[in-house]
Amino acid sequence: MIFVTIELYHAPFFGWIHDLSAPDPTSLLNLFGLLPWDAPAPESFLAILSIGVLPILMGITMWLQQKLNPAPTDKTQAQIFAWMPWVFMFMLGRFASGLVVYWVANNTITFIQQYTIMRSQGVKPDILGNTFKRFKKDGTES
Repeated sequence: MIFVTIELYHAPFFGWIHDLSAPDPTSLLNLFGLLPWDAPAPESFLAILSIGVLPILMGITMWLQQKLNPAPTDKTQAQIFAWMPWVFMFMLGRFASGLVVYWVANNTITFIQQYTIMRSQGVKPDILGNTFKRFKKDGTES
């Protein structure tokens, strides 16, 4: 719907986003907007590197939201879930900026809501513990 909404064409939002219906114009290839050229076409190999600030924020917020929950007991499922935010970051990174802004806002609000509910119920979310537990090599199952 965002691709065809006339009101969003060239609608300024904030900062570097001047068109909510276009993908994020920043990328690693133009040093996140510091250099004056656009990202390459989506068909080229370099399009993988043309991931912008908003998709990176989306990946980080998805990853943080995922760390509020314990990892699945099945190792294969845990590995798939661990890769999902980063795969989605690249897969959905060239979508319209308005949609990616919505996903970032939704992930952030959901994270805050879930964190607040867990704290109010007496559960202390261990986000850093869940993060570093992934890197331990002690051979024990979680």
